[in-house]
Amino acid sequence: MNFTVAIVGRPNVGKSTLFNRLAGKRQAIVDDSPGVTRDRREGVAHLGDLTFTIVDTAGFEESAPETLSGRMRAQTETALTSADAIMFMIDARAGLTPTDRAFADVVRRAGKPTILIANKSESRAGDAGAYESYALGLGDPVALSAEHGEGMSNLYDALREALPEQTELPGEDEANATKEHPIRVAVIGRPNVGKSTLINRLLGEERLLTGPEAGITRDTIAVPLAWNGNKFLVHDTAGMRRRARVDDKIEKMSVGDALESIRFADVVIVLMDNAQAFEEQDLRLVDFAEREGRAIVLGFNKWDLEEGGQGMITKLRAEADLMLPQVKGVPVIALSGLTGFGLERLMDAVLEAHHVWNKRVTTNALNRWFEDATNSNPPPAVSGRRLKLNYMTQAKARPPSFVVFCTRADAVPDSYTRYLVNSLREAFDMPGTPIRLMLREKKNPFAHKATRQR
Repeated sequence: MNFTVAIVGRPNVGKSTLFNRLAGKRQAIVDDSPGVTRDRREGVAHLGDLTFTIVDTAGFEESAPETLSGRMRAQTETALTSADAIMFMIDARAGLTPTDRAFADVVRRAGKPTILIANKSESRAGDAGAYESYALGLGDPVALSAEHGEGMSNLYDALREALPEQTELPGEDEANATKEHPIRVAVIGRPNVGKSTLINRLLGEERLLTGPEAGITRDTIAVPLAWNGNKFLVHDTAGMRRRARVDDKIEKMSVGDALESIRFADVVIVLMDNAQAFEEQDLRLVDFAEREGRAIVLGFNKWDLEEGGQGMITKLRAEADLMLPQVKGVPVIALSGLTGFGLERLMDAVLEAHHVWNKRVTTNALNRWFEDATNSNPPPAVSGRRLKLNYMTQAKARPPSFVVFCTRADAVPDSYTRYLVNSLREAFDMPGTPIRLMLREKKNPFAHKATRQR
């Protein structure tokens, strides 16, 4: 992997913050003042299992060539010419500006694979700007927060899609390298629930160290797995206790490594001890995986010690739906990593969860459902004024994300949003996967006329 990516955009959108996060240390000075970066700076970036050269550039500004700003712009254009791919960044909270639109034209003329990044998307304040960026014509935006590290797995996927040949992983089938990548699976859970034992049983060999002592696994270990003709990259992680109980430096680093593996996974298997299921930490881990937008499968290990049978499994499914409503219908699998019981069902559930996580719904089918859903249960009136929900579209998959265009988006109650999400799950068969639903206000086409009349 020897390729170069340039981060470009107008001043103060967070280019240097992303550069520092990818480079793994503070190499570029970051400040709220625009124009801190002047020269282009290169560093070695690490994103998941990718290593490449990253270039931080000065903010793009319209200026005469002989001025300082003009010379800074020339440096940026040089970076565009020499890069294999471009990360074009906007500030999602501020929305599109004329400078963004002008720079988008420059990027388009460069003719390089481009990843559109909507930075500062850690809150709902960035939703409107992220979806407004579709107007630039540079493809689907990658919503992330360079400061907080959110959305980096989506950036990883976008980079591999933009440069399939350069990002090919060692050991991948050359014939399918540009089409089919192994499904990344993270196995997480509390200490001593049997994560390493489960992976060893899947591999058919004692690849990972196991034992009765809690906390044997420290580093996150990735091992390739072929199962019934499908390729996986399975990550064994350290057991994660509640944060208040973690005081050892090595354990803190191990937990941080495990959390990072969740962010870059396609599917997360949350493994629980069948005798102590749904502990508070189990629920926290599922919630973290859901907030990161990963597909989820619940595995209940040590089933060889349980005599409850089918009735016990039914009870666990009911408990999962009750205690984890944000992933209603999540697959629940009884298994034993020691004996191999349930492993076929587990891997089938991983494949199905991955399929649902990648699901796309056609706009026509989506709006037919949307019309029926809003007619049978109209949104409530707020302050005596009716809320109007106009139409809906799917913005992206992985996880399925939808946008509802409406009036007074901030007035739509959370309960009505939950109703739409649950109806979506049922209508389009998307059990258990995280679903993102954003509300966006339609622009008033007569607003400019009202301004002129004043």
